[in-house]
Amino acid sequence: MTRVKEVGFFLLNIVLFCVALVAAMTGGFFLSGLIYDHFGTPSSVYVAEILRMVISLIILFLLMAIIGYATRGQERNFYNPIINAIRQITKGDFKVVLENNKHFGQFGVIVEGINEMAVELNRMESMRQDFISNVSHEIQSPLTSIRGFAKALRDENISAASRKHYLDIIEAESSRLSGLSDNLLKLSALEEGSFPFERKSYRLDKQLRDMIVACEPQWLEKELEVEADLEEVTVTASQDLMSQVWSNLLHNSIKFTPAGGSIKVELKASGQEVEVEIRDSGMGIADHHLSRVFERFFKADQARSSNVGGSGLGLSLVKKIVDIHGGTISVTSRPGEGTAFTIVLNCQTLFNQQP
Repeated sequence: MTRVKEVGFFLLNIVLFCVALVAAMTGGFFLSGLIYDHFGTPSSVYVAEILRMVISLIILFLLMAIIGYATRGQERNFYNPIINAIRQITKGDFKVVLENNKHFGQFGVIVEGINEMAVELNRMESMRQDFISNVSHEIQSPLTSIRGFAKALRDENISAASRKHYLDIIEAESSRLSGLSDNLLKLSALEEGSFPFERKSYRLDKQLRDMIVACEPQWLEKELEVEADLEEVTVTASQDLMSQVWSNLLHNSIKFTPAGGSIKVELKASGQEVEVEIRDSGMGIADHHLSRVFERFFKADQARSSNVGGSGLGLSLVKKIVDIHGGTISVTSRPGEGTAFTIVLNCQTLFNQQP
């Protein structure tokens, strides 16, 4: 269809040129006759024909200029909406919608591309604004706390117990800020592909067991029952990054599981895959929140999350680490019954099961 339209435009230009040529020759003939009648016919037929030809060429030039001007006007009308849309986008206005009318013809694909680009840029701009808003909120909260308790410490009449309590809060909020900064830097580096890490072979079951032991003070304090069913498996991965994955998931399970609850960590290999599941009997996540748990700064319950700390970046970091290892992570949950995170890694690229 595009080729047919191009041929049609070419033929139309030829027809317009032929019409202009005939009109110029006709006009040259009659105009030269009028001139000869008024001033007299040149003595040489050759000179007379040359003058007639010059007059015809002048008329042809004028006609082509008029046609060209009219065509450029149509071209301007044709391209103006596209040019204006691009100018709006360069100024940061991404709410541009070009109506893909039939008169765009072969350029309809370009119009659709501009519309798609505007939609995607608008989505990215919204994400950027949300990101800035969330970061500002997450930073402002601990800073306000630190400033308030630091001011309270100026009071020389407060008790030693209160002073220690205030200092503990300042230390905790400082650690929260440090963790937020560290997670943001890691996420940024991982997304840019500039985070330095190397894969090596190590025992995944041993790593999981060590992580559970490292969290022992937290789950013992809440009297949680922790069970580990771990097959002996060796993986080839970044040990430090995968340690971050298990640490985040285990700490989430501990934070959101009520006292007396249970956590189970299961590792098994099947065929070409290794699967790790971390399941708890905690408060669970509502269905309409499950699709968003890996978004940056998303918290299923803002009030509840603020009570237990956290910035909403942990699961985003977990997913990114799993992604760069070629694995997948999924979540299932029921409010009041608990949550299960399942990570699947491909054994062809990541692990070899020990004999």
